[in-house]
Amino acid sequence: MSNVSRTGNEEINNATSPTTFGRSVESQAQMQDAAAEASPETGGEILNIYRLEPIAAPDDPRWDNAPGHGVVVVAARTPGDARIVAAARELDFMEVDAAPAEDVTTVNASAFRDDKLYTVIEIDRDRYDIKRGILDGTVSVDTIRPVEPD
Repeated sequence: MSNVSRTGNEEINNATSPTTFGRSVESQAQMQDAAAEASPETGGEILNIYRLEPIAAPDDPRWDNAPGHGVVVVAARTPGDARIVAAARELDFMEVDAAPAEDVTTVNASAFRDDKLYTVIEIDRDRYDIKRGILDGTVSVDTIRPVEPD
């Protein structure tokens, strides 16, 4: 049921917008800001060190949608930022000849962003001598599987 009501003689409001997600000026600016924040070149700020560890069982069906990468250590601002830093290293569909089903990016589907798959543990804090990014561990780029074999 819609919460749209019609009063007076205005045109019917069907609660839709002609904009498309990711194409507006605001969306483009937000994506550029997020990319800049995920960049290791930011530097000059107080960072913490976090360890992202898989906590789901190996046979958990969630791993089917987002492959795991093992333990990864990152320098980030917050635990949530640690998830973003790790996920930013995965291959995004926008970097290959592919298209997503529902979104403009695949970064939200990362296993690092799922608190049922990975936990974030702070192991050091208030560090100036490190740059934001992955410090230890490997994030593979095979997160996007081709639909058609080569």
